[in-house]
Formats: sequence, structure tokens, C-alpha cells
Amino acid sequence: MTGRVSERSFEEAIECGLLQHGPDACAGDASALRETPPPYGDTVPGGYRKRSPEDYDRALCLIPRDVVDFILATQPKEWGKLKQHHGAAVMVQFLKRLAGEIERRGALDVLRQGIKDSGCKFRLAYFRPASGLNEETRRLHAANLFAVVRQIRYSEKNDKSLDLVLLLNGIPIFTAELKNPLTGQDVEDAIRQYKTDRDPREPLFAYGRCLAHFAVDPDLVYVTTHLVGPDTHFLPFNQGKFGGAGNPPVPPTRKGYATAYLWEETWARNSVLDLIRQFIHEVEEEDEGGRKTGKRFLIFPRYQQLDAVRRLVTHARAHGTGQRYLIQHSAGSGKSFTIAWLAHRLATLHDAGDRRVFDSIVVITDRRVLDRQLQTTMRQFEQTLGVVENIDTTSRHLKEALESGKTIIVTTLQKFPVIAKEIGELPGQRFAVIVDEAHSSQSGESTKSLKSVLA
Repeated sequence: MTGRVSERSFEEAIECGLLQHGPDACAGDASALRETPPPYGDTVPGGYRKRSPEDYDRALCLIPRDVVDFILATQPKEWGKLKQHHGAAVMVQFLKRLAGEIERRGALDVLRQGIKDSGCKFRLAYFRPASGLNEETRRLHAANLFAVVRQIRYSEKNDKSLDLVLLLNGIPIFTAELKNPLTGQDVEDAIRQYKTDRDPREPLFAYGRCLAHFAVDPDLVYVTTHLVGPDTHFLPFNQGKFGGAGNPPVPPTRKGYATAYLWEETWARNSVLDLIRQFIHEVEEEDEGGRKTGKRFLIFPRYQQLDAVRRLVTHARAHGTGQRYLIQHSAGSGKSFTIAWLAHRLATLHDAGDRRVFDSIVVITDRRVLDRQLQTTMRQFEQTLGVVENIDTTSRHLKEALESGKTIIVTTLQKFPVIAKEIGELPGQRFAVIVDEAHSSQSGESTKSLKSVLA
């Protein structure tokens, strides 16, 4: 970050970081307007558009102009069909339909699956495909419109404002309350503001309307996916500091903020699309008996989970099979989620030549009875039915799953010795093996069989 940016107010510095490299870049920024989009797939910061609070429709919880501009740029034929049905009221009717679908299904599902209106189907975001990249997918991906609004007035009841809102194709995805210790406030004040002054009955703060809410100061970041007043639970979204909590201090040779990774990396456009497509999930709570309770909640990765999975996937894409990795997790830090994210990412991983890197992903837990939490997490992160096969019965079932090329197989270490000889009949198959509790699975006949089979 340039010295000029670091001298601005914290809020303005974040906005300028998001706007850099785009047509609305802050005056005097060192970053120049790019004539061409950033390399496809790179997490280049910036490129957002600047929108004013007046652009936001408080009743619809949308920026109408951005929604329609995105649809016209990517799906003009479908829009033409819808216009034949609605006539001059097409824009009003479509926006009303979109707002209703987000209220009913949540922004995550709408962004992933799109909506239907009068027999017409519309996508509300274009994600990078796992394979089959071509010029048309590049064009559609580049058409995603990211915007930032400062001091947005979100309520129809009053003129209270929110520090920052990020939107994708006119749909709010993240909100942020920003505090600067230089003014006597810090991240705890931002958290307190969300809990006491942000009414969860307001449409923008309703569950599922936005994907995450961030409390940010120059040193720390916290995040939640569900505002419930004083009972709101925020989790840290920090890089870690010398093996502990917090963020590394800014080096003396660099100007900026310790939390700049949030807007320079996590909120980078391709990173956000990746979060929506691969990491943010809605899951349903289950009781001790495995019965669904009906209570649903959104999962947003912690920084170390996101960083670990992305680093490993990037390395595996470049170097292929035959590599070894170790991810260390402290108790209660979301190990099952990290395993699930990693398994699903590796299952669709393709190399630079558009070839699938792994034929099957085998997740192994060192328990004699398949861990229900891991089993449930793997299943709930499944976006395509049938991708995950939980093997908790016979070794023959495991053998059949491997032979048939099941995408993700979850099983116990104890199953492997029984079928060690038969697995040798699968030459050339490429496996990614994820071992839960690896520290307790380094010896014994089961581990020896596992290594011999998948060597």
C-alpha cells in the first residue's frame, strides 16, 4: 500500500484498495487503470466499482442498475424473452422477483443457482469452471461486477448508516464496521455496534441476506455470518502472530495496515468468487442422534483454514501427485471443515493442461467407527449428489467404491488391511489421501497396508 493511501482515513484507505486498478480508482493512486482484465484466476486486488448510498434500494436490498447491467451484459437473449412477457415492467418485475428469491432462499443459493422468472432462467454470478476454460467462460467471468458503497443507509425506518458494503452484481454479500484506534475505538467497538445497534430484523441483516459481516480495525478482523443481537458470535479472521493470536505487525519498511490482507487478498474479486463457490456453505444442525434439528447456519472459513486449503491446492495443481503435506490444527479450530473443503477442492482439481489431477479422494479417520461429525460435514459440503461415499460397513464396499472411481471416499484406517492385495489391481489410479489425526496413525499394520496400496 502506498504512503499516500496509508495517510488517509482507515475507511477511505480500504475503499481505495478495493477501487485500485479500476475505472473508479482514487485520484493520485499509484495503481493505474488496467486496459485489460487481470490474468484469469489470479487474486489481483482491486477492480471494484464505486457506488453511492443513493444507488442502493433499501426496500429491495439491491443496487438495481448493477443487477440489470450484469444481466444485459451476460444474458441479453434471456432478458429479451422476459421482456416479451413483462413488457415495459420487465425491470421492476425482475428486481422484485430477485429480491423475493434472496429473501426466501438466501444470497448464497441465488448466486450459485440463479433464479427463474416466467420460464426464463438467469444466473446471478459466473464462476470459474474446474475445467473446459474457453473464451466465452472468460468473458462471462470477467463480466462479474463488484462494487463498494461507503456509509450506506440501509433502513426504510431511519437513516442509520453502515460503514462499508460489498456487492456482487448488485447483490450485497459482505458488510463491515470499521474502527480506528486513533479515534479511540477498536474492533471490540465494531463488534459491540453489530450486537447492539444493528437490528437483525432489518432486511439487510436478516439471516442469509448477506454472506458475512466483518468487524475490522487496523490490527484485527472478526467475522460472523448471523446477526442475532447481543448473542451474535464473532470468530477471529486473523493470520496469527508469532504462533499465537492476532496479526503480524507491519514491517518498518512498509506502510499500511496489519489487516490489509482482508481487502487485498480475501476480498479480491477472484477470491470472493472462490469463497462463494467453494467455501461458504449452509449446513443444518443435527442432534446427538444424527437427526436434523431444522436450525441452519452459514459456515465461513477462518483465515488459517482458507489459507491452508488454497496453498495446498495451488501446490498440488502445479506439482501433481506424489507430494506430502501436513496441516496442523489445534483442538476446536475446525479440523473437520478443513478436511471437507480440501477434499472437495481436490476432487475437481485440474492441472494447467486441463487434466484431472486425482481420480479419487480418500479421507481416512483413525477411528474404528466412522466419525459422525466428519461424515456429516463431508456430506453437507457436497454440492453434487453422489460425490461423497461414506464407507462404514464392509471392506468389500470400500473395494467397490475404489474400483468404480467414486470421487470422494470416507472410511476408517482399519478397513485397509483386508483389501490391500485386491487394491493392487488398480494400476495407474491417482489418489489424494487425507488422513485425519495423522499424528496417531504413523505405525501399525493398517498404516503399512495403506502406504503399500497407495504408493
